[in-house]
Amino acid sequence: MTTIRHALKRFGASLFALCAVATAPQTALSEAVVGNEAPQFTAKDSTGKEISLNSFKGKVVVLEWFNPNCPFVKKFYKNGDMQRFQQELGAKGVVWLTVSSSAPGKNGHLTAEQAETTRVDLGMKSSALVLDESGTIGKAYGARTTPHMFVIATDGKLAYAGAIDSENSTDADDIAKAKNYVVEAANDLLATKAVEVSSTEPYGCSVKY
Repeated sequence: MTTIRHALKRFGASLFALCAVATAPQTALSEAVVGNEAPQFTAKDSTGKEISLNSFKGKVVVLEWFNPNCPFVKKFYKNGDMQRFQQELGAKGVVWLTVSSSAPGKNGHLTAEQAETTRVDLGMKSSALVLDESGTIGKAYGARTTPHMFVIATDGKLAYAGAIDSENSTDADDIAKAKNYVVEAANDLLATKAVEVSSTEPYGCSVKY
């Protein structure tokens, strides 16, 4: 009986280990916390220029996770809405960094040349299209969707994390009636006011790490 009990115990432990592996998330993500220091990073953009978050301290910074093939991303770019948000906030001194975290061989992956072509073709008005094919930046922030948005205050602390707006859809007609959390958070910070909505649930396509 002792032998049988030991065998069953070993079997149970093996089964538990197997289930743990099977149900474990494929990508371990950190979770950047609103109110804490935003994770620092340095990476190359689509032009080969080195971009360091630390160099923008003293400015409001927007991070936008991007995949050109995602219908939720296309919703904002096809009629120029995302470009308009980028341009309007940029004119106020906000640094807007678009981040591509799709890994090589995964949907939406962009080489530097492809990224620069995409940036020009879409008429992006962001400060840079940052390449993160290793997923290091995305995982540090816990970026889960495209778009997943973050707003960083002038003191380097994360002030907003979540969806770009209140309308979880791929319909561009919904943009006009939506509450844009990112634009409002950035404007609150520029006016030295507390961010009214600091966290929401992001929506969109999964980031292809």
